Amino acid sequence: MNPLLVHILALIYGIPFILIGIEHFKEPQKFVDIVPKYMPFALFLVYLTGVMEILVGLGIIYPDTRELTGRLTVLFLLAIYPANFNMWINDVPFNGTRLTTQGHLVRLSVQILLIIAALGFSGDLQKLRKN
Repeated sequence: MNPLLVHILALIYGIPFILIGIEHFKEPQKFVDIVPKYMPFALFLVYLTGVMEILVGLGIIYPDTRELTGRLTVLFLLAIYPANFNMWINDVPFNGTRLTTQGHLVRLSVQILLIIAALGFSGDLQKLRKN
């Protein structure tokens, strides 16, 4: 793939992570509300995941860290999915909005696409396709 196109795609992928990470610090309560009750220190987890989202965005954008960041992003996206699942099964609103089942399925689909893209940025998707 054309390296310039990869850089552009990395920007398109990374910038939203940075912006959402910053949002964890600007309005943490809307994220605290979706943390499953069985997880302790919800506010700390929101701040931690905010930092991690910012690092994911920067790591994907910066070419020298893209491979490792792509792999770590897959793990990160899997690790945060319990909050999304908690929203779904407990009908927890996010920022005052409750999603329908279809909305949760779209959210899950986006999560899967983000994982596939992260595997693409790491180079692992291309390795899987060769096997």
